[in-house]
Amino acid sequence: MKTCQESSIVFFGTSEFGAIILEKLVQADLSPVLIVTTPDKPVGREQLLTPPPVKLFAEKFRLPIIQPDNLPNIAMAELRRQKIDLFVVASYGKILPKTLLDIPKNGSLNVHPSLLPKYRGSSPVHAALLNGDEETGVSIIVLDEKMDHGPIVASSNFKIQNPKITYPELHNKLAEIGAELLVKTIPDWIEGKIKPVPQNEDKATYTHILKKEDGRIDWNKEAVYIERQVRAMYPWPGTYTKSQSKTLKILKADIIKNIQEE
Repeated sequence: MKTCQESSIVFFGTSEFGAIILEKLVQADLSPVLIVTTPDKPVGREQLLTPPPVKLFAEKFRLPIIQPDNLPNIAMAELRRQKIDLFVVASYGKILPKTLLDIPKNGSLNVHPSLLPKYRGSSPVHAALLNGDEETGVSIIVLDEKMDHGPIVASSNFKIQNPKITYPELHNKLAEIGAELLVKTIPDWIEGKIKPVPQNEDKATYTHILKKEDGRIDWNKEAVYIERQVRAMYPWPGTYTKSQSKTLKILKADIIKNIQEE
């Protein structure tokens, strides 16, 4: 039987969340044999072609990278030839088809920044902040063809004690927690010591892909909601309000009590 370090891992990831997970794998001597990330995209007003964070990290450590436009176009024959043991997926941004999921001997593990089945989908960290949750966490699941649906392999809770925590701060904390949990989980998973637990579908909730409009402030909402929105939507899509033809960006907000004059 292969040891954990001898196992062939393919990593799927795109964003900064994925880059933090990948870094921890490399530090734990679990470097993937291949990195799969999304193509470079034009960013900003000048539309400069920009590589995803996972690619930047992989290049730094000279890890092999592919950036397929279409997942079925991945050289699946090559992956089968390499006898891949495990896929690890962290904020890749695309659902893996069954033709890919069938390849690794030990299946595919997905690191998701919420306590599943709560907050499936693409914006769970934003949702936790927007809803004023006092606790969130990270789940590691067996990946299947449905979105964040597979059985739970491991999870770790995180209490949000800082009432002013912003999206980047919570995002990075959950990435660190998820990375540490993944490194601890992989050896037991490969050795067959973990029995995954199905998610409770009755408790499943979903988040959506954020749009620019999600940052627009509705002044009919309560102050507590608007303050959360500012923290949750920073830095993107950002919060803003419009007055006639002008747009005012809101970078920070606080709540003050309404003190009426006697």
